Amino acid sequence: MSDTSPAHGPVTALPRVAATGTVAESDADSTVTETVTEIELAVGGMTCASCANRIERKLNKLDGVSATVNYATEKARISAPGGVGLETLLGTVEAAGYTATPPSAGTDEDPERDLRDLRNRLIGAAVLSVPVVVLAMTPAWQFVGWQWVSLLLTLPVWGWAGAPFHRAAWTNLRHGAATMDTLVSMGTTAALAWSLYALFLGTAGMPGMVHPFELTISRTDGSGNIYLEVVAAVVTFVLAGRYVELRSRRRAGAALRALLQMGAKDVTVLRDGAEVRVAVDELAVGEEFVVRPGEKVATDGEVVDGRSAVDVSMLTGESVPVEVRAGDAVVGGCVNSGGRLVVRATRVGSDTALAQMARLVEEAQNGKAEVQRLADRISAVFVPFVAVIAAATLLVWILTGALASTAFTAAVAVLIIACPCALGLATPTALLVGTGRGAQTGILIKGPEILESTRRVDTVVLDKTGTVTTGTMALTGVHTADGTDEATVLRLAGALESASEHPVAAAIAGAATERVGDLPAVTDFTNHEGLGVQGVVDGHAVLVGRPRLLEQWSVPLPDDLAAVAADEAARGRTTVAVAWDGAARAVFVVADTVKPTSAEAIAEFRRLGLRPVLLTGDNRAVAETVAREVGIEPGPDTVLADVLPADKLAVVERLQEQGRVVAMVGDGVNDAAALARADLGLAMGTGTDVAIEASDITLVRGDLRAAADAVRLSRRTLGTIRGNLFWAFAYNTAAIPLAAFGLLNPMIAGAAMAFSSVCVVLNSLRLRRFRPLAD
Repeated sequence: MSDTSPAHGPVTALPRVAATGTVAESDADSTVTETVTEIELAVGGMTCASCANRIERKLNKLDGVSATVNYATEKARISAPGGVGLETLLGTVEAAGYTATPPSAGTDEDPERDLRDLRNRLIGAAVLSVPVVVLAMTPAWQFVGWQWVSLLLTLPVWGWAGAPFHRAAWTNLRHGAATMDTLVSMGTTAALAWSLYALFLGTAGMPGMVHPFELTISRTDGSGNIYLEVVAAVVTFVLAGRYVELRSRRRAGAALRALLQMGAKDVTVLRDGAEVRVAVDELAVGEEFVVRPGEKVATDGEVVDGRSAVDVSMLTGESVPVEVRAGDAVVGGCVNSGGRLVVRATRVGSDTALAQMARLVEEAQNGKAEVQRLADRISAVFVPFVAVIAAATLLVWILTGALASTAFTAAVAVLIIACPCALGLATPTALLVGTGRGAQTGILIKGPEILESTRRVDTVVLDKTGTVTTGTMALTGVHTADGTDEATVLRLAGALESASEHPVAAAIAGAATERVGDLPAVTDFTNHEGLGVQGVVDGHAVLVGRPRLLEQWSVPLPDDLAAVAADEAARGRTTVAVAWDGAARAVFVVADTVKPTSAEAIAEFRRLGLRPVLLTGDNRAVAETVAREVGIEPGPDTVLADVLPADKLAVVERLQEQGRVVAMVGDGVNDAAALARADLGLAMGTGTDVAIEASDITLVRGDLRAAADAVRLSRRTLGTIRGNLFWAFAYNTAAIPLAAFGLLNPMIAGAAMAFSSVCVVLNSLRLRRFRPLAD
């Protein structure tokens, strides 16, 4: 196998991160050492980001406790001194109105249980609500006793399907907070309570009662009005929105599962002179194991025998495999591309670089600032406003000498009309239409919580390999000596390289086949480890490899080819020398090529107000060459080279500390932690499952322009959601004065609810007109 890659140092392991539940020593000062325990709790009962903030504040009030609560992953990471026990932490979370599960107790829980429960509530509510709404809005179908049938159908919708909203509203009330749950619970409860009053104590329960289809306004005591369709529709629509949100949040842990699955499952261990196949969990530090060509390295270790090229792109992002030999370090999960290796295990289990990378992803997800739902932010102001208006309405009517029943009717009507049906549609309809259009154009948006970041993003960090470039080696240049035909060089060198398994050799052989057709057979093939290959092709003794290989055979490169090789090497490209019959004939240039649309994509990023930064594990010469090709002026802040995974995460964090809102575009396992930490993570769908799962947006196409399209579509979807929220509140808010003056009848309430819902849906459908750059 030819060795034509640049020299590389040994692979460096990631810094060790303390595992959850372990005890670490931390110096409080120069003389005092305090034992600190790292604990992770599963937290249940959260309905919005404000819930996570509330729990976090409660935990951080404990002496010496530092806690971070993540709404998306439903986990709390806590650093607690030895004096604070697990029971104290659990009790604090439960006292705040939520559930907490210790690490040892969380293994048997079904992570999909909450999602199934919400789905069942949604299905049940939808089935029961349809006839209630249809009967209320269609007077011709209102048969004798229809109101009692509607009551029987509505009660389980309010009590069972709507139970999560009532529980959350009670928790919020205890803590003096108001969210969308408070608004939904308050409005539906008021509507149901008044309907029960009208049915049992008023005239609404009389046989033959109908709600006529009229929009006239008349003063009434409300004893003949029922609002059961408000209860049923609001609960159903808001449940639909909640289900879409929860389903997207349940994907948060998939990145960690995918990352851990990348390791080898079993390994060939050398025991008592024999090769034994065992599960990788049985491998111990100090044992030697075999890695054959094409196999994954089972765990971190040191090569004790053999030489090979190892694909470490999952760790460093470098497109060129790293040559390793005895004494070099290798990392678990990397793929052996060439010869047989014997490796001594130096780290196993949670100590490996792959496991530590998983920890980095988890830390990044936990530390990621969650965007509070827009509806909750509006509700925090709107709910107290409505409560004050309702109380003022009751007081004013009584002070003006009206009957108590009339005053109470007007006050309750304010609460009822304030609960907009369209509120539950505002986010999910825009998200469904926007994500649907995105899917058609190769953009997969995972959830509503990531949209606000796209509006504020001002910096886009681009991984080089596989994102800006193709990520595969290709023959980019053929420089021949005087009197040598290029086709002949390709035919002879390509034939020889076709017998090698090296990725650079594969690039040369593939280009030769494409340009000159079928290649001749090779005889007497010999692989010179770390240098190149030789063999006989069509009667010619051919050498292909490093210039040093030719020098060993006393075949130096002529000055013109040596100058080309030196110039290309300075630009970070791989050069391969070719000789036959005792004379140097050519120099091949092999490199990772830039995608043809990358320059256009970066120009679009700038138009959107984003500053592009190129980030790569390759050397600086390669990085600067690529940057110039795509229109990024090389500089210390725009091109960052020789970067390991932990450093990629640090780059994103440093930019955030500088006040920048960062989007990260990547495709490899080595990008996963940075994708999770970034304010907006975009993964190329042609990359690894780990990167895709850790990101906020997945780009199905390998075209970087899709990343710019994703920002454009996300911003437009967010704008639509904001517009929807306005319409969801506007019509109902406009009707509040009518309710306060006692001029509200059921049809006005129904019309306001229906009209606002129609506006929300039509506004969302405008997203279908989005056009990607590729069109």
